Amino acid sequence: MQSFGFLDNPFAYITLVGIIGLMVGSFLNVVIYRLPIMMQRGWRKDCIEYLGLDAAAYQEAGQEETFNLLLPLSRCPYCQTPIKPYQNIPVLSYILLKGRCSACHHAISARYPIIEALTGLLSVIVVWQFGFSGQTFFALVLTWSLIALSFIDIEHQLLPDSITLPLTWLGLLLSLWGWFSDAHASIIGAIAGYLLLWSVYQVFKLATGKEGMGFGDFKLLAMFGAWLGWQYLPQIVLLSSLVGAVVGIGMILLGNLERSKPIPFGPYLAIAGWLALLWGKAINQFYFNIAGL
Repeated sequence: MQSFGFLDNPFAYITLVGIIGLMVGSFLNVVIYRLPIMMQRGWRKDCIEYLGLDAAAYQEAGQEETFNLLLPLSRCPYCQTPIKPYQNIPVLSYILLKGRCSACHHAISARYPIIEALTGLLSVIVVWQFGFSGQTFFALVLTWSLIALSFIDIEHQLLPDSITLPLTWLGLLLSLWGWFSDAHASIIGAIAGYLLLWSVYQVFKLATGKEGMGFGDFKLLAMFGAWLGWQYLPQIVLLSSLVGAVVGIGMILLGNLERSKPIPFGPYLAIAGWLALLWGKAINQFYFNIAGL
């Protein structure tokens, strides 16, 4: 574990970040649920405007209500009862409410406390790895974003540009100060990351006539290239492909997945990229040792 510098109580620092992670996880639940709906409503609005339909058609499409990451306030999706602040404490509220709405007693998805707990845990791991530094803050931002991207992709097979593109620019910007990567490797990494999966996509489509992955996957790998540099792209592709193949085959054998059903690749890229962020140098050295280099 790296030095915490002037901090006298590392345990207090880690605990604080863990609590912040839990609260961020609660917000990520909102992002994961609402952002795809906001995107769909935006697409519907664009289609209505393109087709020249009037405002009445837009209202009939269910767009009259303000809907973003802040409004409306959280409420039960079944009975629409507003959720009080003390009922929205990460993980703890779910346990105290026994996983049910206090008004209608309908079961609440376990996904919510799982995402909150996962965000808190991964935040602690990031702090443990990077200590107290500027890199820690940005590594946390990337970690939280990857959680949102992964669960959105699992549920909707979408990797929103509103998350991946700003992160790509942020990675390029950070490289100017040599954080995570130098500018030269970062620029090449962003370009190579996109073109690598784009080339695989084109070859697969030419050979089979089908689309093997979405354009969001290209942008996600480009983002990792911008953050970590081109040197980590082979590692990320290899790890994500290996994990994806094992999970996919396992789900098929267990009967939880049809062979024809597409598997979102974004979560596996996110896992591999996050591992590379924290332990990329050690993993690359492991590969070099195996190869005898």
